Amino acid sequence: MSELPASENDKPKKARRRSVIRENHEARILQVAEDLFARNGFNGTAVDSIAEAAGMSKQNMLYYFPSKEILYRRVLQQILDLWVEKMVLLLDQDGGEPAEILEDYIRRKVDMSRTHPNGSKVFANEIINGAPYLKEYLQDNLIDSLEKDVSLVRTWIADGKMDPIDPYHLFFVIWASTQTYADFSTQISLVLQKDQLDDGDYQGASDFIANVILKGVGLR
Repeated sequence: MSELPASENDKPKKARRRSVIRENHEARILQVAEDLFARNGFNGTAVDSIAEAAGMSKQNMLYYFPSKEILYRRVLQQILDLWVEKMVLLLDQDGGEPAEILEDYIRRKVDMSRTHPNGSKVFANEIINGAPYLKEYLQDNLIDSLEKDVSLVRTWIADGKMDPIDPYHLFFVIWASTQTYADFSTQISLVLQKDQLDDGDYQGASDFIANVILKGVGLR
């Protein structure tokens, strides 16, 4: 079989190179948009400011994300997808004990607040405003995952491994207590008289929240 002309051989490489370039640009835009949406909200963030912060023209940015609403939805979906991927109790139930599984869940939630504080703030603002852009995506992606976790907790209760508590309120309390270290980090820093929270603060938060919750549900 005769070899393809050099130009034909180069096409897959060029396509891959374009794909990598596109992914890099999209990732950069999403990161910048997440930071600005966290700081200024959806209405307070202009397309021009996102493009400028991303180091590209407005026209070039709109090539990747044709509108601010599309970009905002992608930012929210990226945050939620990351949470759903990393925050599922069932991922860790491989013969582990309830206390161990629940404590690990709590620590991962605090760590998400440490590593993705702006994502948490964007998500919180969206929820506070009634989730106008995220409601359907939440219903399609979060509810099923939560129901599986609730079912697992109910199994632990039925087996006598923990106190008979309401699993939904358990998760509401975990979400609220862990995400406050992202959403209200400025307030916490001010109270602790620090410029910003450090790793020791997040470690202390994890220890405290895990201890209180595990004791509260009869696991410690």
